[in-house]
Amino acid sequence: MTVESPRAIGTSRSLADRVFRGVSRGGGVAVLVIMSSVGVFLLARAWQALSVSGISFFTVVEWDPDGGAGRFGIAAVLVGTILIALVAIIVALPVSLATALFISEYCPEFLRKALVTLVDLMAAIPSVVFGLWGVFFLQGTITDVAKWLATAFGWFPLFAVDGFDPADPLSSITVFTSSTFIAGLVVAAMITPIMTSIMREVFSQAPGGEREGALALGSTRWGMIRSVVLPYGAGGIIGGSMLGLGRALGETIAVYMIISPVFVIQPHILQNGTSSVSSLIALRYGEASAAGMSALMAAGLALFLLTLVVNFVASTIVGRSRSGADN
Repeated sequence: MTVESPRAIGTSRSLADRVFRGVSRGGGVAVLVIMSSVGVFLLARAWQALSVSGISFFTVVEWDPDGGAGRFGIAAVLVGTILIALVAIIVALPVSLATALFISEYCPEFLRKALVTLVDLMAAIPSVVFGLWGVFFLQGTITDVAKWLATAFGWFPLFAVDGFDPADPLSSITVFTSSTFIAGLVVAAMITPIMTSIMREVFSQAPGGEREGALALGSTRWGMIRSVVLPYGAGGIIGGSMLGLGRALGETIAVYMIISPVFVIQPHILQNGTSSVSSLIALRYGEASAAGMSALMAAGLALFLLTLVVNFVASTIVGRSRSGADN
């Protein structure tokens, strides 16, 4: 018995299909080339500093690249960067989640488009505007909240403030200004629109049949959201939060305008003085020598790799949540 081989099926693509495929492929390759070029550039410019400091670049608190002893590192500013980003995420996550749920599930139809447009426009506000808001408005009004947190939870190291005595009514409130807490609140305002947009989009794609089935079985609106929308959008919540974290890690101007830079590990988020990798680069760039510039490039490389990993993981999670692959 003769077994016939499968018949080959050819595909004839039109000119428009070939052009679209070429442009799409070229765009993807261009993104990879640009990102790789940025990484190679930073590595090449940072090699001088990294060859001097070695692995201690990530463990040393001091910043003296011109001293000749190789005693410089980003341990202090890296801790400050992470703390500011964590404060921002902790504040922005519940606000973004509540806003996204309101827009997708509770908001009247005539108001929904206006709110979606408003949230998207907020994401385009320049960071310097948020910085000015933080310096001239938030910093003067939020100190009472910081003082209350230090009084009520000062026993916890993160909320402890050196030099603050809750029993002293004349205790200065200047110890609460230019802190990690205030910088984190400003960054939270900046990343909230991005996180809200991602979560809202994922929530809106929850299967209509499952929504209607839950309501038909007698579930309340909140019960339907809890049993259908939130499980379906779990990937979007995580992905949106991580994308917000990626931006929070790299925020420069707003943080630079608010904080009072200190080059020590500052674990007290309510206390005056902190720093971040991006603000370190902005602060020292204009006066840096050749060795100092290489050290700043090394700091930029560390921040680049950190944000790249965070955004890559976030994009993967968001992509899966949109396709429903994780359900």
